[in-house]
Amino acid sequence: MGEQERMVEAILFASAEPVSVAELNARMPHGCDAAEALVHLRKRYEGRGVAVVKVGDAWAIRTAPDLGFLMQKETVETRKLSRAAIETLAIIAYHQPVTRAEIEEIRGVSVSRGTVDQLLELEWIRFGRRKMTPGRPVTFVVTPSFLDHFGLESARDLPGLKELRAAGLLENRPPPGAMPQMGEGDVDAEEAGEGQSELFED
Repeated sequence: MGEQERMVEAILFASAEPVSVAELNARMPHGCDAAEALVHLRKRYEGRGVAVVKVGDAWAIRTAPDLGFLMQKETVETRKLSRAAIETLAIIAYHQPVTRAEIEEIRGVSVSRGTVDQLLELEWIRFGRRKMTPGRPVTFVVTPSFLDHFGLESARDLPGLKELRAAGLLENRPPPGAMPQMGEGDVDAEEAGEGQSELFED
């Protein structure tokens, strides 16, 4: 098992992306048990400068959360998203799998193709299974890249309403379902190019 731990460690260390158990087993000699090796390896890295973390259904080696400040750069590169993109991403994360029509119903406004394309390009969302309803519409779900970017193991680890309010992300915002409908004279924040959140900064 010690040798299997070393092999798993080497693969995770060299991989730029999280690696699934199936991929680990495929690379390792026949008869190896990557899942069991991960259990031992994760425990061995507890309290160290890096940790073995689960990202969705895959695994990766990441800097220990409490040492993240050591990796800060002098110049901060910001990834700006329109308010429409932020709202759309949040709806997908909290309601996945969700269709475009369901996103529009929750937001109260139509979702432009550009918003969805931007999130797909960032690889923070992907197409899910088609819904078993008339028309078989496609659904959207968040990706392992989204979870990895925000340090989440799964979508269940997303902050709740209390945490969002504490972070100021729901300040002066209407509660879910109370977002007013737009009139003909209103302008979608996405079209106006407004809105950004610290939550979506690199």
